[in-house]
Amino acid sequence: MSFDDIHNRVGTHSLKWDIMESLYGVSPEDGLSMWVADMDFKAAEPIQNALQSMLDHGILGYYGNDTSYRAAICWWMENRHGWTVDPAAIFTTHGLVNGTGVCVDAFTQEGDGVVLMTPVYHAFARVITAAGRRVVECDLRNDNGRYEMDFDAWDQQMDGSEKMLILCSPHNPGGRVWTRTELAGVLAFAKRHDLILVSDEIHHDLVFPGTTHIPMANIDGAEERLVMMTSPSKTFNIAGTHCGQVIIPDTTLRAQFGARMAALGLSPNAFGLHATEAAYSPEGAKWADAVLNYIDGNRKLFDEGINAIPGLTSMPMEATYLAWVDFSGTGMSMQDFTKRVEKDAKIAVNHGPSFGSGGDNFLRFNLATPRAHVEEAVKRMQAAFGDLQ
Repeated sequence: MSFDDIHNRVGTHSLKWDIMESLYGVSPEDGLSMWVADMDFKAAEPIQNALQSMLDHGILGYYGNDTSYRAAICWWMENRHGWTVDPAAIFTTHGLVNGTGVCVDAFTQEGDGVVLMTPVYHAFARVITAAGRRVVECDLRNDNGRYEMDFDAWDQQMDGSEKMLILCSPHNPGGRVWTRTELAGVLAFAKRHDLILVSDEIHHDLVFPGTTHIPMANIDGAEERLVMMTSPSKTFNIAGTHCGQVIIPDTTLRAQFGARMAALGLSPNAFGLHATEAAYSPEGAKWADAVLNYIDGNRKLFDEGINAIPGLTSMPMEATYLAWVDFSGTGMSMQDFTKRVEKDAKIAVNHGPSFGSGGDNFLRFNLATPRAHVEEAVKRMQAAFGDLQ
């Protein structure tokens, strides 16, 4: 578990490294890729061993008998999150963006509103819009560098055409871990407006010491309208296996979702199921603990270096490996500060506006990378904004 090792990902069909020049004008030859949310670490040894065993066997046929796969998911959720999952409630989708798409398809109609608490993970809006539904942006309140929910304001926005709320918990890109009181408020809001509540909890294992993630499924009264979405892909850096779990406690909602899955002919790939089962194990838990500790070190180093630059503020992260940096204190336009990051510092990052309302003055930096990359990024940022020192 040496996370300091630097692996050359250029030329490996890596979205993160091989596409960044065409998107951001940052060459992989001398640039740093800190945008899309995957890690620059090799997958945990038990995952590599499970996939190698598949290749050694040499027959890559259809996957069958998923009893042990479902049991591994149930074990992980019970032991890591105190959440008891019914194995029969688990659907496997082609990742959670696909899971989001099936939820939108199964539980809403064209023209319906789908509520997002913005700024938030950009793929939600993309899927909603592509499906012919309307994105309803409910702005999170930035309270001295910490996102807070504003239910009173959001209640005033609703007109009755909204049918679904998608919650990002923990929050990407703000790094918030929502409290039990906040989650109960989300549920009450969903009940007041009769919304299906989809809770994307893909970052739930990446929570830093001192904070505890609470599954929405553990909030009393949520079951009748709740769809939970989880995946080992962020925790274990196996996003390329495209394997996500949609877990639906309510049998009526479960039947609706299952019918759409069947109609769309969706079924998982064997590599993702084998990788998930290997990840959700005692050996996988050790790796998850170690990578979180390493990222915590990166977070502290990055925040200290960025917050030392006048006008820049890295929003305190309670979870995820995605730093959300506020440039509003510089007084610069987004074009100007983004140019300094991409052209001068040569760092490819996600642009804040892609996350919706409230993202205009922000850029998102991926810290799941060897520490040497984080150190170099801080050094480059301090040089690029050196005139503000």
